[in-house]
Amino acid sequence: MITRSNPDTLHAPDGYHHVTIAEAGRTAYLAGQCPVDTDDQLVGVGDVLAQVDQVVANCLLALRAAGAEPDQVVRSVVYVASDEQPVLAAVWERLQDSPLAPAFTTASTLLGVTALGYAGQLVEIDLTAALS
Repeated sequence: MITRSNPDTLHAPDGYHHVTIAEAGRTAYLAGQCPVDTDDQLVGVGDVLAQVDQVVANCLLALRAAGAEPDQVVRSVVYVASDEQPVLAAVWERLQDSPLAPAFTTASTLLGVTALGYAGQLVEIDLTAALS
């Protein structure tokens, strides 16, 4: 069972919850998913939204490999190699419109960072899911 809530003493969040409680016996911790294909090639060079789409696809595959779905995610961290608020907002909007969107209704963090692991990488997502 997963319970998501927003305490009255905190600001009203935009699409996510401040607190997520998972009463599960097993948890899956996914490695940060990058915008690379099965040939380990970076997808969407210079295109943050194309990279978001590849990262979403990779997250869905990793979740399913763990026996989980997006609504079982209890924590997400999204890293974007940008300090520009419009870029960060565009990434968040793209995620909200993706098949992975239920994962971001939980305790979520969106960070602008200076660099990520692959040359040209603009987005990375790491997820934690509560398994049944």
